[in-house]
Amino acid sequence: MFKRIMAPVDLAHVEKLRAALECAADLAKHYSAPVVYVGVTSSQPSELAHNPEEFAQKLGIFAAAEAARYGIETVAYATIAHDPTIEVDDALMRAIKETGADLVVMASHVPNVMDHIWPSNGGKLAAYAKCSVMVVRT
Repeated sequence: MFKRIMAPVDLAHVEKLRAALECAADLAKHYSAPVVYVGVTSSQPSELAHNPEEFAQKLGIFAAAEAARYGIETVAYATIAHDPTIEVDDALMRAIKETGADLVVMASHVPNVMDHIWPSNGGKLAAYAKCSVMVVRT
């Protein structure tokens, strides 16, 4: 049913994403589909990387480790946003189209009152993406 699964990854908080990552890997095995790990970065230096190339390399190492951990095919896809804090939703929407993903599996928090003012990334993707979106509560 699914041919390409996209899993957004924040390399600074991988431990908080583990449930969603395990779910994506399980679905990848079930459907024999690759998982595309998408990371959004800035062109400016950050705590994770000095430049986008270094970020892409770290994302690639993460994807290779997940492939070995779960026995699945993985791809790393780094994308750049001017300000990832406010542009992450747009960057992820572009990544869905650019990677050809037909399913997004991502972590999100349990909704609260602030989500009425500022929706979660998972909620926004679920509302506007043209593919299926599975939100895994953390």
